[in-house]
Amino acid sequence: MSLDEVQDVRTPDADSSDIPKSRGGWAALRPLLLRMHFYAGLLIAPLLFLASATGLLYAASWQAEKIAYSDELTVVRVGESVLPLSAQVEAAKGAAPEGSVLSVWPAPDAEATTRVIMESEGLPEGETLTVFVDPYTAEVRGQIETVGDALPLRAWLSEFHSSLQLGEFGRNYSELAASWMWVVALGGLALWIGRRRKRTSQLVLPDRKATGRRRTLSWHGVVGLWSVAGLVVLSATGLTWSKYAGENIGQLQDSLGGATPAVSAKLKPGAESGADEHAGHTMPEGTQMPAPAPTADVGLDRAVEAARDAGVTEAIRVTLPAKGKGYVIKEQDKQVPVHFDAVAVDPADGRVMDELRFADYPLLAKMTRFGIDLHMGQTFGLANQIVLAALAVAVMFLVFWGYRMWWLRRPTKDRKLSVGRAQPRGAWRKLPATTLLPLAAVTAVVGWFIPLLGISLVVFLVVDVLLGFVAGRRAKAAAGAASAA
Repeated sequence: MSLDEVQDVRTPDADSSDIPKSRGGWAALRPLLLRMHFYAGLLIAPLLFLASATGLLYAASWQAEKIAYSDELTVVRVGESVLPLSAQVEAAKGAAPEGSVLSVWPAPDAEATTRVIMESEGLPEGETLTVFVDPYTAEVRGQIETVGDALPLRAWLSEFHSSLQLGEFGRNYSELAASWMWVVALGGLALWIGRRRKRTSQLVLPDRKATGRRRTLSWHGVVGLWSVAGLVVLSATGLTWSKYAGENIGQLQDSLGGATPAVSAKLKPGAESGADEHAGHTMPEGTQMPAPAPTADVGLDRAVEAARDAGVTEAIRVTLPAKGKGYVIKEQDKQVPVHFDAVAVDPADGRVMDELRFADYPLLAKMTRFGIDLHMGQTFGLANQIVLAALAVAVMFLVFWGYRMWWLRRPTKDRKLSVGRAQPRGAWRKLPATTLLPLAAVTAVVGWFIPLLGISLVVFLVVDVLLGFVAGRRAKAAAGAASAA
C-alpha cells in the first residue's frame, strides 16, 4: 500500500469519523502513522509501481519462456528409451566443440530435452552456453547463451525487475523499494483497521455506496488488506538477496546457525584421480619421473546411477568433476513437495562420498529457500505465478488510488494548492514517552539493519525539519507584516 487514508483534518472534506477524540494510545500514534504513510507513499510509490510492473512481466516470463524456446526445450517425439547421458554429452560436444562441459541437466520429464552447460570463450561474465539435446535421438535441438537456468528472455526480464537494466544504480532502486514496501504495507494496514466504520463488512469488502474520495479510499483499503501478507513476504524475500540488507540478513542467519549447507565433494589427499604416487619420495639423480596415470573416471552414467541408488532422482543436475573434487549431483525440483537432496560421487570408483538431505537443512535455511522460490514464482508453479501477477496488479492500483485520494483532497477554494495537505507536523511530540522511546529504539535498529531504509528515513527527517523551519520563518514574517499593517 502506498498513499493510504491520508487526510488533513483542517480541509473541508475531512472525514470527521477519523478525527481522534483523545490523545492516548492509538489516538496519539495514528497522526504519526498518517504522516509517515503519506510521505513514505510519496517517496516509494513510483518505485513500487516500477517494481510491480517489471515483476508482472517476470511472473509471465516462465510461460513466455516455454513458448519462445519451445524448439529447444521440447523433443519432437517421445521415444521408447533414453540414450545414455554420455552419448547425449558427446552430441553436444560435437555441436559446440569450442565449449568445455561444466554440468549436465538430464531431461526432467518425458517431453523435455537434456541441457548440457558449457563454458566457452567470448561469453560475458556469468553466462554459459547451453546445448539442448533430444534424450531419445541425441539430436541437438539448439544452443543458447544462458544465465543460470534462465534463457535470454527470462534472464533479461529478471535483470529488468531487479535493476531496470541500470546496473548498480538500478539495484539500489530495487533494494529501496523492497526496504520500504513492508513499512508502507503494515502502516497502511494499521490505519485501515484502526478506522471507525458503521459496518464490519466494510473492513474486508469495498463500500459500493460510497462516492468520490470515500469510494477510492474503500477500494484502496480493502485491496491493501487482502494484499498485505503477500507484500510483506515479497519485501522480506526480496531483501534476502539485496546488496546491503541482504548482507546483514546473511550474517544474522549464519550467526543463528541457519546457513544453507552444501554437500562436500572434496577428494581425500592422494585419492584424486591421476595423483602422483611417488610424491614425497626422492628419486635417484638422473631418473625420469614416471608420467601420471591416466585420469580414472567411472563416467557420467555410472555417477548418476549411484546418485539414483542413493535416492537423488528428481530433476537432477550433475556438476562434472573439477580438480580435487568429484561429481556433485543435486535435485532441483522446487515445486511442492520440494526435492533438494544431493550427493557427491567419487569419480574413481562411483562411491557416494557425501550425502545431504533437505530434511536436514536448518529451519532458517529451509525458510530462505522457500521464500526465494515463492518470490520467483516456482514453489507452486503456475498458481504461484498467477498470485504474483495479481499482487503486482494490486500494487499498481494501490499506487493509483493513493495518488487519486491525494488529488481529491485538494482545497478547491485555494488554487495555490493543487493537492491535499499532509498530516500536520509534531505528531511524535504528542506520543507518551512509554510509546515514543521503544518506537525510536526499534526504528534505529531496523534502520541500521536495513540501511537504505534508515538512510532514506534520515533524509526525510532532515528535509522535514528544514521545511518546518522555512514554514515557521514565513509564518513569522507574515504575522509581522500583518501587525505592521
